[in-house]
Amino acid sequence: MKQTVLSVLITSALIASAGTAQARGKDVRIGVDVPYVPMEFQKPDGTLTGFDIDLGNALCKQAELNCSWVEQSWNGIIPGLMSRRFDAIMSSMTINADRRKTLLFSDPYIVPPSAWFVPDDSDIATPTKAAMAGKDVGVQRGTVQDDYVTATFGDDVNIKRYASADDVVVDMDTGRLDAAFFDFPTGLSALLEPEDKAYKSIGEKLTEPKEYFGEGFGIAFRKRDKALADQFNAALATLKENGTYERIHAKYFDAEQGAE
Repeated sequence: MKQTVLSVLITSALIASAGTAQARGKDVRIGVDVPYVPMEFQKPDGTLTGFDIDLGNALCKQAELNCSWVEQSWNGIIPGLMSRRFDAIMSSMTINADRRKTLLFSDPYIVPPSAWFVPDDSDIATPTKAAMAGKDVGVQRGTVQDDYVTATFGDDVNIKRYASADDVVVDMDTGRLDAAFFDFPTGLSALLEPEDKAYKSIGEKLTEPKEYFGEGFGIAFRKRDKALADQFNAALATLKENGTYERIHAKYFDAEQGAE
């Protein structure tokens, strides 16, 4: 009986040790939802690129980690982390109080604003409740933009929720939506920059209230993996000190699009 108990204790200790080693290990899988230009998207040859990808790769190199990217749709990205399909999420995820209940976050690595987008010929000049009353508004389901529109305009507008930002853009293009609410980099690349699009951003770019817009984008981990989070935080601090972060940021954004 004592031998059995001892065996169980030894086995449990080995399992715990293995878990700790994995958190500090060299091989790290990072979950990402693609495509969201300029944050994470595919080149014509299928390889991943974008701000999150370039910064993530630079962080892994600095931390001497062997990182690989695992594509995962947004609605399954947190379950994928919890089920150990990957070890971290780096996919434009906003740090907020609700997510902190479940996840451990790195320091913020970018603080992008959110913004309203409408067709060029829209009669909406400012996104007030009166101006938006009865309008069809598109958001990506489960995002902080969804939370904000639901809480602030839910009684005034018809909210249409979509699985991806691309689906919102499709319905904007076909006239089924009067407005969309995105983080600004996504709206810029999807609606303002393409030559075949005719949209504009209205109102102020929003980073407040923090209740909805959080602290910026962070890398998410399981709460037990603090050692891994610490490695990424140390790498991020170094990249900001040596100029690597600034170079990557300048490749994808102008100054108004948020840095940290």
